[in-house]
Amino acid sequence: MNVWSSKLARILAGWVAVLGFFVFPQWNWSPVALQQIVEQTVAGLGYDLVEIERSGAGLLRITIDWPWQPPEPGVQPMPEQFITVEDCEKVTRQLQFALEVDGVDYHRLEVSSPGIDRLLRHAGDFVRFAGEVVDITLKAPIGAAAAGQVSANRKKFRGRLEQAEGGGWQIVWSDEPAVKPGQRVSKKRVPAPLQVLGFVLDEVREARLAPIVDFKGRAAKAPAQG
Repeated sequence: MNVWSSKLARILAGWVAVLGFFVFPQWNWSPVALQQIVEQTVAGLGYDLVEIERSGAGLLRITIDWPWQPPEPGVQPMPEQFITVEDCEKVTRQLQFALEVDGVDYHRLEVSSPGIDRLLRHAGDFVRFAGEVVDITLKAPIGAAAAGQVSANRKKFRGRLEQAEGGGWQIVWSDEPAVKPGQRVSKKRVPAPLQVLGFVLDEVREARLAPIVDFKGRAAKAPAQG
């Protein structure tokens, strides 16, 4: 390719990029841009964005909740608000408009409230759900910090979420096997020791409420299992 051909190719490439920017805005879509569009729209309506999921066949799933504020000492906490069908419909209508304006490519939009495996996204989520059983996935294996108690390659843990002394967070669990329905447990059996994993939020790839249910609803206070 000679010099003139090379220059012509660069000029054409530039015009294609400009054309794509104005005519095909969905070409410029990125996860970061989508996050900003959705978060601004949801927050503008007074809700909190919990999660964005892209599934097959062009499904865009958005999970919302009411913003949470820690209760003030000595003040009776307000009753917990729950997302209704009307809330989801309102957010859906506004998101459809915002996504169309910004040229986001999707085929179906679904807005819903959090499920029992709710994502813990903000630092405030950890404060809100302290005491619950959570599933934690670390960004990197635990490595030498395991001290031989668990596999050094392990990244996933389930345990009771607690605030650690001196700051940070920890989950506490026991490798005690779950008791099956109708099973009798000997009073002489020595319970498995508790184990503790301390972490800071920057070390966490994903944290979710553990999807544990029983006939009484969410078993938030059930013994944590490793």
